[in-house]
Amino acid sequence: MTAQGKLLPTTVVGSYPQPAWLVDGGKLKASKVPRVRVPEIWRVQDDLLEQAQDDATILAIRDMERAGIDIITDGEIRRESYSNHLAAALEGVDLEKPGEIIGRGGFPTLVPRVVAPIRRRGPVEVRDVEFLRANTDHTIKITLPGPFTMAQQAKDEFYGDDEEMAMAYAVAVNEEALDLKRAGADVIQLDEPWLQAFPENAKRYGVRAINRALQGVTGPTIVHLCFGYAAMVSEKPSGYSFLPQLADSTAEQISIEAAQPTLDLGVLQDLSGKKILLGVLNLGAPEIETAEQVASRIRAGLKHAPAEHLIPAPDCGMKYLPRARAFGKLKALAEGAAIVRRELAG
Repeated sequence: MTAQGKLLPTTVVGSYPQPAWLVDGGKLKASKVPRVRVPEIWRVQDDLLEQAQDDATILAIRDMERAGIDIITDGEIRRESYSNHLAAALEGVDLEKPGEIIGRGGFPTLVPRVVAPIRRRGPVEVRDVEFLRANTDHTIKITLPGPFTMAQQAKDEFYGDDEEMAMAYAVAVNEEALDLKRAGADVIQLDEPWLQAFPENAKRYGVRAINRALQGVTGPTIVHLCFGYAAMVSEKPSGYSFLPQLADSTAEQISIEAAQPTLDLGVLQDLSGKKILLGVLNLGAPEIETAEQVASRIRAGLKHAPAEHLIPAPDCGMKYLPRARAFGKLKALAEGAAIVRRELAG
């Protein structure tokens, strides 16, 4: 089932809750959002882990389908975090002795330590796309950490220049993205939350790194920004420190969270040439939205962007939510979008 041409197609941002039989939720939350490998979160022994991750991925796919979501992902079930899956697979990083930086939350964080040229060894997520494509007829999206964010989440002991390192990451991301398209991905999304955290660096080279990462990638492409997972960040600003600049990116779509931070949607006018993945699910709220609440948030977006340019979505990834809550919110998302579609159809 393709979402091509559908008005207000719904999607997820990327992640979906991992089953408790697969991942130790306590250890996952204790690791915050890991930048280096944390294999201790997995409850399944190594020789059975891939099979277990496949089974859990099918559960995520089926939940998204049952909820009525149009553009789905693999739920990022095989990942410890949105970024470390790819970041730890690249050449040039010392995995035995990680570095330390002050993270976007202001606390010391272990990160990849770059000691040689950043290069991609080979495909990292190709099998993930092939598995997703083989198990659904929906439009599919795969997510990658963006080059700017990966560069901010690394300790540079080789390049001596953060922009040069970001561009090296961009080449690696681009090689991966091109392979993912060949493997069957309909949509490619770059996760770039640290554009918001480091706006001055972002203004210097963020868009250039993104454009290099998306070079030659056909079909819909997305850049996702957020203020952090709701489970980690409860108080969020009502505006982005870096957003209008993405009008100059080659990405067709920009993904932003708007529900939890009660974002002033006037900012959408700065991105009038882009399609917008509009966050209409507050992942920090324990209650499940009603379909009418979701519809109301979509209508608010329609005051600033045409329906052809809006794609309703959650604010961010759903990784840290209880599965029942995540499913309920996605179902409300699909039903709320359907209400507004009917209204637009008269």
